Amino acid sequence: MRVAKISLEQIEATYKRDEGLHQQGVISKEDYETSLANYKKAQEEAENAQDALEIIREGISRKSASSSTTQVRSTITGMILDVPIKVGNSVIQSNTFNDGTTIASVADMNDMIFKGKVDETEVGRIHEGMPIKLTVGALDSRVFDAVLEYVAPKGVEENGAVMFEIKTAATIPEDAFIRAGYSANAEIVLKRAAGVLAIPESCVEFSGDSTFV
Repeated sequence: MRVAKISLEQIEATYKRDEGLHQQGVISKEDYETSLANYKKAQEEAENAQDALEIIREGISRKSASSSTTQVRSTITGMILDVPIKVGNSVIQSNTFNDGTTIASVADMNDMIFKGKVDETEVGRIHEGMPIKLTVGALDSRVFDAVLEYVAPKGVEENGAVMFEIKTAATIPEDAFIRAGYSANAEIVLKRAAGVLAIPESCVEFSGDSTFV
């Protein structure tokens, strides 16, 4: 930075001298424009040297605060779930040869997704858009509303059974805080009967082949 400032001072003096000579008609316009270009280049080099020094000292420069390579910006606004690296670890940016270093995992906790699996004997009876009730065991078995958004077109064999992955969009009320990774159960109503007379099972008596209430 000091060398750049010394060069700038020298070129600035030359530029001011050439400017005065050009106004007097001693030097041509071409020579004056060359001197002006050298002066602007020296100014830019001095500013770049200042930025480099600020990046080393502060980690970011005032001039390139929005595009500095030392500042990593999250692509979304959300909660930090995990920081897998520590101070002093080496990090690299993503390129064509590798995925780069994950600095932090960030998620929008207001937009939660439930992932589950359905057996092949029942996957044919469900479809996108069906209402679902989610029960989260960690929250005293609290029930949340959800909507089925995705049913995997391909199943995966697990323990001798073919399972299909499903994804549902959960509606989380403001008074509930759900952490990523909670276990939950999804209840899907496949059939419904309305207006059916029902009685407690304890009121039914069996005598031979007959049933009495």
